[in-house]
Amino acid sequence: MADVPVLFYTFVMIDKASILPGQRLRARGSDSNRAGRFEATDRVAFDDGWDIAEEDRLVATEVRLERPRSAISWNRSPDLPFDRSINPYRGCEHGCIYCYARPTHAFLNLSPGLDFETRLVARPGIAAVLDTELRRPAYRPAPLAIGTNTDPYQPVERDQGIMREVLQVLAAFRHPVWITTRGTTIERDIDLIAPLAAEGLASASISITTLDDGLARKMEPRAPSPKRRLQIIRRLSEAGIPVRIQISPLIPALTDHELEAVMEAGRDAGARSANSIPLRLPLEVSSLFRDWLEATVPDRAARVMGRVRELHGGRDYDPEFGKRMRGQGLWAELIHRRADLARKRLGLKEGLPALRTDLFRVPPRSGDQLSLF
Repeated sequence: MADVPVLFYTFVMIDKASILPGQRLRARGSDSNRAGRFEATDRVAFDDGWDIAEEDRLVATEVRLERPRSAISWNRSPDLPFDRSINPYRGCEHGCIYCYARPTHAFLNLSPGLDFETRLVARPGIAAVLDTELRRPAYRPAPLAIGTNTDPYQPVERDQGIMREVLQVLAAFRHPVWITTRGTTIERDIDLIAPLAAEGLASASISITTLDDGLARKMEPRAPSPKRRLQIIRRLSEAGIPVRIQISPLIPALTDHELEAVMEAGRDAGARSANSIPLRLPLEVSSLFRDWLEATVPDRAARVMGRVRELHGGRDYDPEFGKRMRGQGLWAELIHRRADLARKRLGLKEGLPALRTDLFRVPPRSGDQLSLF
């Protein structure tokens, strides 16, 4: 009987989980696409030596459309100054490596890593759903927060225009709105936001993490530069829109030394208030951020994570209400004391401005019978 040849295969694992051979990344925050916590299996790319060489290709952004069944998301968190919000998009192309919203992509059976910044979900039609919800007899107005999960003015908004449609509905109802963003497209909507602000119905928070252009490009690869975000503050302020500079997250041993400088730059650009929240690393964000530290600033990685754990009771993150947004311990108290002193010196407030709710009205729809009173 002839000998049967035995074939031996050598499998070479690729370090970047699920980044396929031939794929290239450019201006992305995460280089990992490991599965989310709800998936039963993980996917790991490997080279078995049999693949035909292919031309390298960039990982492109994909946008899927979702038909929203509801517009307003409600929360009862004692840590937040609002109880309702709107999310025009799922995922965010800005690609900020520290983004606390990354774990939400796991609910879509997508990775909180690269999928979060490349496989986006747009929600066209959410403005029409919002119109219906605001007309309900039981609805009572209070400020709506937009941008507290993913950025409503991320690059895809230039093509989709969903945020502008939402603002048009809010303007028609004269409904108060708090907007948080780091995207330049908000300047397009000054014509809608400024009249609302003039009636005490709108304000904006602009996020700036660092004034270091190089560090910002590594942490927030597709977000506008710090200088460009200061320009956004200036343009909104000149239009009469109250602006708060949001210095979040404040990263210990990496950006915390810039707290006062960022606050002063925001004040000089026209911000009326300033706030800062220490770094939070919930769920999958923790491993993604640690990988980024080791790859980007390996000399400071251990120090940063040591301070982060000091902030959160010895863990990467403590989700307990009252602690998750402020941190705990000596370093947290020092940071908040520094922020208080800087605000006092610069003449800045801390919180969001109070917005009016007494102007809310339900506008008539085409074909509605007009009231005599």
